[in-house]
Amino acid sequence: MIVIYTDGAAKGNPGNGGYGVVLLYKNHRKELSEGFRLTTNNRMELLAVIKGLEELKVTGLPVTIFSDSKYVVDAVEKGWLWNWQKKGFKGKKNVDLWKRYIPLHLKYKPSYRWVKGHAGNRENERCDQLAVAAAEGLSLQVDHGYEALTSGGIF
Repeated sequence: MIVIYTDGAAKGNPGNGGYGVVLLYKNHRKELSEGFRLTTNNRMELLAVIKGLEELKVTGLPVTIFSDSKYVVDAVEKGWLWNWQKKGFKGKKNVDLWKRYIPLHLKYKPSYRWVKGHAGNRENERCDQLAVAAAEGLSLQVDHGYEALTSGGIF
């Protein structure tokens, strides 16, 4: 089984933000993180999941994602995402990221486990550290999907 822990952070929400990911498979471990100059917490939570799934090289193995984001976990596990998709995501936020997520979900068919944030779960705490450090970093990327919406421009 492949295990992916994820977390997102934003200072100000919106504000500078980042994500952290820990991927575990047998005795392999990989950590990912990246920071953005203007984004939201929910975008970073979802982007963490996307980045974790995009990192996978093989299909056919069970994938379990641990996240402290009710937004992400409930959207998938309760089927909200598929209703949003049927309705063309009308009135929904983060459409660019959800559309990026859907093919990954169909490819890897991950299951989700919600974990309480800041409750001593070692890997969730590590993801939080990675996300916060990325958000506070000096080399922050542009979250084009978010900034395009807030500026009224294309990019």
